[in-house]
Amino acid sequence: MRSGKHSTDTQRKRIRSFVRREGRLTPGQQNALDALWPRFGLCAENKLDPLQAFGHNAALTLEIGFGNGDSLASMAANDPQSDFIGIEVHRPGVGHLLIELDERELGNVRIYCHDAVEVLDHCIPDACLDRVLLFFPDPWPKRKHHKRRIVQPEFAGRIARTLKTGGLFHMATDWEHYARHMLGVMQSVPSFSNCDPAGGFSERPAYRPVTRFERRGKRLGHGVWDIIFQRC
Repeated sequence: MRSGKHSTDTQRKRIRSFVRREGRLTPGQQNALDALWPRFGLCAENKLDPLQAFGHNAALTLEIGFGNGDSLASMAANDPQSDFIGIEVHRPGVGHLLIELDERELGNVRIYCHDAVEVLDHCIPDACLDRVLLFFPDPWPKRKHHKRRIVQPEFAGRIARTLKTGGLFHMATDWEHYARHMLGVMQSVPSFSNCDPAGGFSERPAYRPVTRFERRGKRLGHGVWDIIFQRC
């Protein structure tokens, strides 16, 4: 499996929101990457054509940073009439999801193993997506690391470009400070409007699974905040 590389000077200098912690691939995950990537994988060097990728046109959801993919697989299984694309840089998580897709016979998911910002910039066409999901991204809690948080005005602009009018950008976090940061960023972007009538946080929609990060946060006494904005 190969992922495309985009190596301009600007991209090399960009502050990234993630650290590559490859971890150990299990034999099953490596086998899945070798055998199943041609079926489910997307090349980060090419512009996405949803019709070519899935063989039909349907509502399209993009999840950024799907972790081990359990939530993405659950959403795809619960909504077989829709299509889903996941982005994750860590290959063990990608391998785990590939196994899930194969075992559950889910044909409505495709995967990028690449930097989400580069995928948004180079692969996702304008007004292509019905929904973008960002669940429990790294909160970078130390003040000196706040610049590494993925939700920034420039990133929100990237999401706005890829969403159809009326499309949703749904974020969730178990860190209140990051939740308020997300809310403030999104309120500053004129191409979005808050789905909460009071202009605050939203209730968890039924389509969002309760993730392992959420369960962990609740065990630690953390709250969970959902932020949902609509593309104007």
